[in-house]
Amino acid sequence: MATTNSLKDEKTAANHAGVPVVSVRDVRKTYALGETEVHALRGISVSIEAGDFVGIMGASGSGKSTFMNILGCLDRPTSGEYWLEGTDVSQLDKKELARVRNLKIGFVFQGFNLLGRTTALENTELPMLYSRIARKERESRARDALTLVGLGDRLHHFPSQMSGGQQQRVAIARALAVSPALLIADEPTGQLDSETGRQIMRLLRTVVRSEGITALIATHDAELMDLADEVLTLEDGRLG
Repeated sequence: MATTNSLKDEKTAANHAGVPVVSVRDVRKTYALGETEVHALRGISVSIEAGDFVGIMGASGSGKSTFMNILGCLDRPTSGEYWLEGTDVSQLDKKELARVRNLKIGFVFQGFNLLGRTTALENTELPMLYSRIARKERESRARDALTLVGLGDRLHHFPSQMSGGQQQRVAIARALAVSPALLIADEPTGQLDSETGRQIMRLLRTVVRSEGITALIATHDAELMDLADEVLTLEDGRLG
């Protein structure tokens, strides 16, 4: 990635015209607790287009976490189909799901998940270590991603030398550096004050739109959902 524009330029063929980035068809997830069946998802169907900034809301037990895990290829549905960039990933085995995660999905977590003894640049490079990308290319992509989120002058700072908002920016850069088709953020502002949280949400929206990335943001903060193009609300395993 020679310039920040290349985050967008390196998108693979999956922004085919007319093919949603995410297409979920009657997805159900059932867990067995002893002799009891727990229906976490009860027939979810939704399509999300390239570049959409979508919020996901739901109370504890609504199925939100289960749904996010399936969209992030961390779990598989019991039944139904999940198509990611035109490929049915709902039936892939664990090895194949891991490959899809590495190549197509970027994650941003509530707790930042940065390595304390590793610089911003090195933290941002970490996901690419599993993608067989050459060292110089990894560093170039990481530099560009950090510059994109406004941390071009913090490349060699450690997490302890940065504010919470700056650490979350590093986490966003780390997710962007792999040039994902889909970015999934789970409560990305949960450890930030309200103003910093709003700044982070604005940054996410601006960056994913400029790069043509589809984003799914889970949060309990209804005020932050004002920034979303669309809000999906889960209740008892169904979309409200």
